[in-house]
Amino acid sequence: MTFSGEVRFPGAAFTGRASFAAATFTDQAVFGGATFAGRALFAGAAFTRDAQFEEVTFTGDADLRQAVFTGDLRFDRARFEAASRLGPLVCRQRVVLDGAVFEQPVTLEVAARRVSCARTWWASTATLHLRHAELDLRDAVLEHPVVISARPTPFPSPGLPETELSGLPPGVRLTTLGGVDAAHLALHDIDLSECRFAGAVHLDQLKVDGWCTFARTPTGAGRRFPWRWARRDTLAEEHHWRVRTARHPALARGWTPPPEDAPELRPAAVAALYRQLRKSLEDGKNEPGAAHFYVGECEMRRRDADTTPWSERALLGVYWALSGYGLRASRALACLVAAMTVTLAVMVLWGLPADAPEPTVTGRRLVNGQQVEAARTTETSAPANPTGPLAERITTDRFEKALRVVINSVAFRSSGQDLTTAGTYSEMASRLVEPVLLGMAVLAVRSRVKR
Repeated sequence: MTFSGEVRFPGAAFTGRASFAAATFTDQAVFGGATFAGRALFAGAAFTRDAQFEEVTFTGDADLRQAVFTGDLRFDRARFEAASRLGPLVCRQRVVLDGAVFEQPVTLEVAARRVSCARTWWASTATLHLRHAELDLRDAVLEHPVVISARPTPFPSPGLPETELSGLPPGVRLTTLGGVDAAHLALHDIDLSECRFAGAVHLDQLKVDGWCTFARTPTGAGRRFPWRWARRDTLAEEHHWRVRTARHPALARGWTPPPEDAPELRPAAVAALYRQLRKSLEDGKNEPGAAHFYVGECEMRRRDADTTPWSERALLGVYWALSGYGLRASRALACLVAAMTVTLAVMVLWGLPADAPEPTVTGRRLVNGQQVEAARTTETSAPANPTGPLAERITTDRFEKALRVVINSVAFRSSGQDLTTAGTYSEMASRLVEPVLLGMAVLAVRSRVKR
C-alpha cells in the first residue's frame, strides 16, 4: 500500500493485529497516542518523511524489521510492554526514544545519524546494536544491565540499504551520560571522545570493554609555547576546563571548546570523574588506560587551588616534573642521568681527596729490666681537599673513582672510597635521590606492561 498524503491516526486503538508491512508513506505519518493491542507490523515499510509514534502504547510486539525512515523516527514517551526486538531499521535522521519505557528484555538494532534516549526507562535488560549513530543517554534510567555496542558491519538483513548513511563512519559516538546511574551500563567499541560524564553516578562500576576511545591531548607544539603535551587519554571535561581557564589563546590550541550547555566544572570535580573511571578501568584489567586517568586526576589536583593545599600541589608539581606522576619512564631516566652527571662532576672536581690518605704508625719502647715492650698506634690522616686549577683535577684515575662512587650510590650502596667533606655530603644526597629516580623509572615501565 502507498499513502501519497499525510497519514494521521491520533489516539487510534488497534485491538488486533495491525499490519503496515511493506507500506510506503510519502508524507508525514502520525500515530500519536495510538494503542496497538496486538502485533504492530511495519516490516519493510518506507517512510519518506517523519514517522511519529509519540505516546504510543505497544501491548504486543512492534515489528520494524527492514524499515527505512528518511526523516525522523520519534517514539517520545512511547510504551513497549512486550516488545522483544526493535529493528533492524535504517533512519537517515534521528531516532528519538525520549521518555520511552521498555518493560521487557529488548534488543534494538538501529542505523541512524542520531539516537536520543533521554529519560528512557529500561525496566529490564536491553541490548543496543547501533551503527553511524550519535547517542544521547541523558537522564536515562537503567534498572537492569544495558549493553551498548557499535556494530562494525551492516545488519544481516536483505533489502535494508544504508546508502543514506554511507558517508558517515560506522562507529557510535556517545555524547553524554549526565544523570545516569552507570552501575548497570556496559559500553563496547564506543567513541567517548566527546562524552560528558558530569552528573552521572557510579561511574566506578561502568564497564568499558572492547575498543572504546577517549579524547587525546593536543599533538602539536605552538610557536610561543614550544612544548608538546604528553600523549594520554583525557575526558571531555578536562578539554572544556582548559579552554575556559586558558590565559592565552595559544594555551587552548588543540583542546576542544565546550558546547553552550556544558556546565562549568572545577578541577576537583574533574578529578573525581577521573578517579571513578580509573577504578572502572582497573576493574576491567585495563592498567595502561587507568594510568592515563591517574595522570589526569593528579593534573586536576595539582591545579585545584580551592580544595588542595599548596604543599600538596607543590609536591604534585615535583612529582610531575621528575617522572610525570610516576608514569613517564623517559623523564625519570633523564632526571637520573642528570643527577648522576652532576654527582660525577662534583666528585671529580671537589669530592675526591688530592692524595689517598696513608696510614702512619707511631709508638714508644718501654724497658723494664731485661724485658722490652713496645706500644704502637696507627693513624690515618684526614683527606686533603684538592688544590690547583679545576682542569688539572680531571684525570682518568679520578674519573674512574668518581664513577664507581656514583654507580654505587644508584644501587643505594656505599663505595668505601675516601672522600672529602663535599664528596661525603654529595654521596649522601645521591644515595637518597638517585635510587628514588630509578624506582620511578621502573614503576613507569611497570605501569605500561602490567597485566
